Amino acid sequence: MNINIHCTNIDATEPIKQYAMEKMAGLGKFFSNIQQIDIDVGMKSRHHLKGKIYYAECNVSVPGKLIRVSKNAVDLYKAIDKVRDHLKVEFEKMKGKRRERDRNILREQKGYLE
Repeated sequence: MNINIHCTNIDATEPIKQYAMEKMAGLGKFFSNIQQIDIDVGMKSRHHLKGKIYYAECNVSVPGKLIRVSKNAVDLYKAIDKVRDHLKVEFEKMKGKRRERDRNILREQKGYLE
């Protein structure tokens, strides 16, 4: 699994990179066949009226599919956590669909009628 981190409108400090790498590397326990993860963290603009709004955007490549998630938060670490949680839900949906498809194929092979 390759993990690429890009920072926009913020300094790419080592703690930010380390935190993002740690959180994205943990996705391997939810879905084992992740090929590449591209994560972009930063601020959309420096002129926001409500204070600093950070975002985390993640593109995950799995065989035959690209999953894209983007979340905003007041804290950069919270934005990264929100992205990870949403990706966990997406992976669970994908695994459920695969199980159902495999189950239907086995039923057809065994000759069960629904």
